[in-house]
Amino acid sequence: MSMPPQPQGNPYASAPPQGNPYATPHAPYGQPQQQPHYCQHPHPAAGYGQPMAGVPQVPACRVCASYPAAEVTIRGHVGMLIMMRFQKWPGPYCRTCGTAMRREATTNTLWQGWWSPFSMVIFNPYTIISNLVVRGKLNKLPEPGPAPYGARPDPGKSVLQRPAAYVALLPILWFLFLIVRGG
Repeated sequence: MSMPPQPQGNPYASAPPQGNPYATPHAPYGQPQQQPHYCQHPHPAAGYGQPMAGVPQVPACRVCASYPAAEVTIRGHVGMLIMMRFQKWPGPYCRTCGTAMRREATTNTLWQGWWSPFSMVIFNPYTIISNLVVRGKLNKLPEPGPAPYGARPDPGKSVLQRPAAYVALLPILWFLFLIVRGG
């Protein structure tokens, strides 16, 4: 009787896939897996999740995966007496999700962003103006289609209807008081 031949090569190498022939391959350990930045779910223009040649890819919202979405960056700023914290949330966002995130970030910036000298003069006004530009881009988008992966955040009240936004009046009034009293 003869012995069966011994396998050659690496005995720990991955075997061919068994079971589900439609399973997606995974990246080897130690290599980062690329996350799709644009819409990869079934899309009428792309067809079954695969991009078609010559068809422009439509960015999908990073929150609810609906489209159309705009490539925008929503910013926030927190000014502390000595330190500062800069926040940003890059898009793409649909109109509804972007509006909700922008309103929340701007409201937090209006009450948390004025509490250091550089924040009061430079960084907080820049953040507020940047979010106003984002507002203009988001308002140009049509209402998004249905959210394929769940519910969208509620945009809630506008920034000026939120009480926390009026905390910004305290440092502004204090600054004006110093100018009037000093002159």
